[in-house]
Amino acid sequence: MITTPVHEKARLWDAPLASITIRNLDDDLKLRLRIRAAEHGRSMEGEARDILLRVMAETPPPRNLAAAIRGRFAALGGVELELPPREPMPEPPPLTCPPASRA
Repeated sequence: MITTPVHEKARLWDAPLASITIRNLDDDLKLRLRIRAAEHGRSMEGEARDILLRVMAETPPPRNLAAAIRGRFAALGGVELELPPREPMPEPPPLTCPPASRA
C-alpha cells in the first residue's frame, strides 16, 4: 500500500515554504529527536517537520472571533435590548461654494 506523507497532505498549494529556528533546545530533547529521526530514516529537520504536521493536523482549526465569543456566553442566555425609534435623517449641508466677495 502506498501512502502519501503527512507533509504532502498538509500542503494545499505550491507556495514557498516558511522556515523557523528553534533556540535553547534542551540537549536531551535534541538527542531524542536525533534518535527518532534516525529510526524513521529522516533528518532531524524532517522529523521535526513531521511531528509538527501530525500534531497540527490533530488540532481543530481556530473558529472565528464572533463564534468564539458567542460560544463563551451562550450558556448565560441572551439579552433583549430595547432599540430606540429611528428618527428621520437630517438634510445634508449644501456642497456649493459661496460666491466670492469683491472688495
